[in-house]
Amino acid sequence: MPVLDHLKQTANRLKTEISVLTVVYRDVRTPWYARAIIFLVIAHSLSPIDLIPDFIPVLGYLDDLIIIPLGIALAIRLVPKEVFAEARVKVASQPESTGISGWWFGGLVILVWMGIVMLLIRLFIQTRK
Repeated sequence: MPVLDHLKQTANRLKTEISVLTVVYRDVRTPWYARAIIFLVIAHSLSPIDLIPDFIPVLGYLDDLIIIPLGIALAIRLVPKEVFAEARVKVASQPESTGISGWWFGGLVILVWMGIVMLLIRLFIQTRK
């Protein structure tokens, strides 16, 4: 069972990092381009739609285990170190209140996916004419 324990620990670390990213996203010192990356990372982690569906053996879960950590690593490089340090302290001291407030962010993710679907439908209809 050590592999299962390791996966649980990794999942908990990713969950904590996503909470840290939400705090960093709200910080005014975070550059706009870093906010865009952070938004995409959080949206991907919350989205019910995966780039590679989870029912595909191995690859379905690998996209989450690769894309999210890479996005977090990129965000860490784009944001000033003191912003991340303060966000980690804030999450560690108040883990319940600094997390993702799910309803508004979930609604935003759904709106983004709806916009993408509408854009694809529009492009499809234009190419059929």
